[in-house]
Parts: sequence; C-alpha cells; structure tokens
Amino acid sequence: MELDQMNEKQDELIILVDDQGNEVLYQILFTFDSDDYEKSYVLLIPADAQPEEQVDVLAFSYDPADANSELREIESDEEWNMVEGVLDTFLNDDKLQ
Repeated sequence: MELDQMNEKQDELIILVDDQGNEVLYQILFTFDSDDYEKSYVLLIPADAQPEEQVDVLAFSYDPADANSELREIESDEEWNMVEGVLDTFLNDDKLQ
C-alpha cells in the first residue's frame, strides 16, 4: 500500500491504494511513537465508519520525518501485540471520557 498523504491530526484523511489498485479513504484514528521498536505508528479506520460501528483498525509504521514516507507493514507478532495494547488503552481511555 502507498501513502498519499500523512498528517498527525486525528481528523485528517489519507488515501491508500489496495492490491487491486482501488483507492480507499481512511481517517487517522491516532499516531504514536514506540521507544521499544524505535518506530512511529499510525492507526487508521475507514473514513465512512459510523460512531459505535465495529470496524477493522489498520496499523502501520512510518517515518514522520519523511513527508513522502510509505506505510510499512508491522513485522512481528510481538510488535502487533504492542500496537494492540496501545489501541486497547486508547479505546478504554476514550470510554472513560
């Protein structure tokens, strides 16, 4: 997948191109940095997702210093577990507010 636009604001949208060449619009849920993996991550949800709708969250690593950075697949089960833990914390904190 290619990154067409990246911004750390939650209300920003980006377009990903899938394996069939279709452009799909996503909203940035949030970004974060990991000292353990020395990477930055972005979590995305479909732009047309409705509040309270259950959706798949996509997660990628990227280089925030490079405006043309491509999204990179998460490489290991341990890295996925860390990202899922951050997402769970984000979702639980959001429910408390």
